[in-house]
Amino acid sequence: MRDRLVGAARTAALNAHAPYSRFGVGAAVLLIDGSVVTGANFENASYGLSLCAETVALATASSAGRLRDVAAIAVIGGAMDSGGVPRGLAVVGPCGRCRQVINEAAQMGGRDVTIWCAAAEGDEVERYTVADLLPHAFGPADLGIGV
Repeated sequence: MRDRLVGAARTAALNAHAPYSRFGVGAAVLLIDGSVVTGANFENASYGLSLCAETVALATASSAGRLRDVAAIAVIGGAMDSGGVPRGLAVVGPCGRCRQVINEAAQMGGRDVTIWCAAAEGDEVERYTVADLLPHAFGPADLGIGV
């Protein structure tokens, strides 16, 4: 499953719209029924309006009514070559905002979501949980909202 998710994230990264940073990121979200939803980063000339790949993938799952079904997510990234293909051997993890968004999905689903972080190329993959990447996370339960 890990390799399937990382592969889907690498494929999604090929669709990154990253003309400013030239850093393509792809994400793949595994749902509890085995289906996979993907996303790529989407930059905007007004940088603050840009969207991370993880957020795009999770928003896609949410728009299909599946936010509570998230079981795992893979994220990869790398500097884009002249053809727009992300390259590099450095493992990429979710930014702080994405960690918070992943935490929301995990709390809504009542499960500890596995996060696979990988490079754009190569075999190195690191496994984390939400608690590993965002200890003492703030979420729906802190607002008194049942999950």
